[in-house]
Formats: sequence, structure tokens, C-alpha cells
Amino acid sequence: MAEDSRRMEEEDRGPGAAFQVFVLMEDLLDKLRLLNYEDEVLKKHNMRPISRLYFALPTNSGEQFFMFCTLAAWLINKAGHHFEQPQEYDDPNATVSKILTELRSFGGTADFPPSKLKAGYGEQVCYVLDFLTEEVLKHTNFTWKRPVYPSEELDEEVIVEDDAELTLNKFEDEIVEEESDNDEEHLVDLNILKAQSNKKNVGETSKPEEILESKTDAAEWYLEVERVLPQLKVTVRTDNKDWRIHVDQMHQHKDGIETSLKETKGYLDKLHNEVSKTLEKVASREKYINSQLDPLVQEYRAAQAQLSELKEQYQQLTTKVTEKTRILSEVTEELEKVKQEIEEKGSSITDGAPLVKMKQGLNKLKQEIVQMDIRIGVVEHTLLQSKLKEKSNMTRDMHATNIPDSSIGDY
Repeated sequence: MAEDSRRMEEEDRGPGAAFQVFVLMEDLLDKLRLLNYEDEVLKKHNMRPISRLYFALPTNSGEQFFMFCTLAAWLINKAGHHFEQPQEYDDPNATVSKILTELRSFGGTADFPPSKLKAGYGEQVCYVLDFLTEEVLKHTNFTWKRPVYPSEELDEEVIVEDDAELTLNKFEDEIVEEESDNDEEHLVDLNILKAQSNKKNVGETSKPEEILESKTDAAEWYLEVERVLPQLKVTVRTDNKDWRIHVDQMHQHKDGIETSLKETKGYLDKLHNEVSKTLEKVASREKYINSQLDPLVQEYRAAQAQLSELKEQYQQLTTKVTEKTRILSEVTEELEKVKQEIEEKGSSITDGAPLVKMKQGLNKLKQEIVQMDIRIGVVEHTLLQSKLKEKSNMTRDMHATNIPDSSIGDY
């Protein structure tokens, strides 16, 4: 639900809301420069200057959050409220809650979660710093002054633009031309020599016998000099390639380095002393801990040696156990086979199907015996009858032989 509400707010603000943070960051940087944060914060904490996109885009979350806390603490103190300078290893939640408390005390609104400030970048971070800078400017009664424009010298510009001005570039060009002419003078021309000799002869003959005297007025001469003097002025134009400018820049940089070195040397010495003291404390504490833990270390070493021996015994026993388990598996396989055979034999012994078959066979055999007895009785009866019949026939035949002949004739 919170994300949906945030999206609805961004849609209501328009498509340019995503770029509002960049505009806010530029205004914030200009206000920080007005408050001279470079000398009061950056040099004090040995930090690099921030760019116009420092708090607008994510680069290094930890460094950005520390810079935000440092600037917020400096602005709160500069606005008249006491706020301790946060350290690098402080709890970020506590630091953010303190900053939001101070922001509300100035009359600001913080309708966003504190986790937005823990990221070290974003619109909320720029908003908090911009609000604090506004409060500092109000507290210091900052007002804009009228701009002071440099005075322009029109006469010198007219002189510079005059064609009769002798500039350094023209002077250098003339020097180069003279050098080229001097190079050509090395070539001897006979005609020129003859002309010069003729001029000398003529000059000797036309030499005036009386001393020349000037007939010009001194006042007119001074007036003419004053009139021509601006045209004879030599102006040297600044050229970035000139070595004099480089020398001046070197001296300026040297002075700046010396001044900054004086300031930073004290901080470096203080830091060196603190680091040396902490190192001494760490070394002494390390010696104390080593002296206290020496018997425990000996016990640990003895226990470690005993542990190594037990590990070796354990490895030997594990090898024996593996062999025994292999033998046990073979024995169990044989036992399973024997059990299967016994079960098969027991199942065959306890099975009553053969007994039923034998009983059925006995019953069938008894029935067949009864039938055979009946058949035997019938056969005996028929045999007895045949014997009796045969006997009766024999007796009849015997009686027939005793019959008289008369009776035979009658038949």
C-alpha cells in the first residue's frame, strides 16, 4: 500500500519530479558555498569538495551518509543549536533520529521514513540539508548586496585600438624580420659595396663646413612630444604562454601551499601524536594480554597436541571400523540368503496343498477300489452263473445219454 501511495504521489507531481532532486542539489551546493563550507568543513575534516550530483545519485553509500551527517551537524551548530559532531562508527539510527529531531525543532516537516536518510542520497537528504542551509542563512541575516562592476578605462582602449600603437607582438615580428635580414647580410653583394663607397665619397665632399644648429622652438618641441607620446606607448598583452605568467602562478601556488601547509601541519602533528599514543596503548595492552594469557596458551597448545593424537587414533579406528562394516555387510548378505532359503523351505513345509492332493488321491483310490470290488463281484457272479449253467448243461447231457432210442426216434 505504501508503494502504491508513493507512486500515486509521483504521478500527481508530474513527469519532472524525477529531476527535481538535481535542481535541489544545485541550489544546496550554491548555498553551501555562500556559507563557506569549503574552509569550515572540508579543510577541517580533510574531505574532498562535493559535486553538483553528489547527493542526487548513489556512488558510495557509507561515504555519502558520513558527509550528510557532517554537513547536517555543522549547519545545526551554525544555526544556533548545539549538536555533537557524529563519528564514523556511531549508530546511524540514533544519528538520523537526532537530525530529524533538530529539523522538527526548526519547524521542518519529516513525512518520510528515516531509512531514506540512511542511504546517504536522494531527494530527502537534499531536502534536509537545503532546509538547514535556509535556517542558517536566516540566523546569520544573510542579504544579497549590489554587484560591484569594475571600472572601464575607455582612453586606454582607444589607445590600444590605434594603429600607431607599438605592441609586443609587432615588436617581436620586427625582431624576427631583422634577424632574417641579418642572416641575408652574410651574403656579400659587390654592387652594394660599390654604392656604399660612392656614398662615402659624396658625403665627404658634401660635408658642411659650419656647425649645424637647431632652429626649432623648445616649447613647440615639448608640445609635439606630448602629442605623440600616447602613440609611442608600448603595451604588453598578457599571453598564457609567457614565462612571466607561469612564474607568477608558481609563486601564487607556492604561497597557497605554504599557507595550507601551516594549517594542516598542526592537524597532522596532532593526528600523529594521537596515533602514536594509541599505538603505545595497544602495544602495552597486547603485552599485558600476552602475559595474562601465556598459561592458557600453553594449555591450548597441549590440548591441540592431544587433539592431533586423538585425531590420528580416530583415523586409525575409522579405517578398522570401515573394514568391520565391510565384513558385516558380507555376513549380512549371506545371512539374508540363508533366511530366504529357510523361508522358502518353511513355506513349502507348512504348505497343505500336497496333503490335500494326497487325501484326494486316497479318496479317489478308495472309490476305484469300491468300483473294482463291485466289478469283481459282478464278474464272480457271472462266472458262478456260467459255472452253474455249464454244470447244469453237463448234468443234462449226462441225463441225455441215458435216454432210450425210441425216444430218440420220436424226436
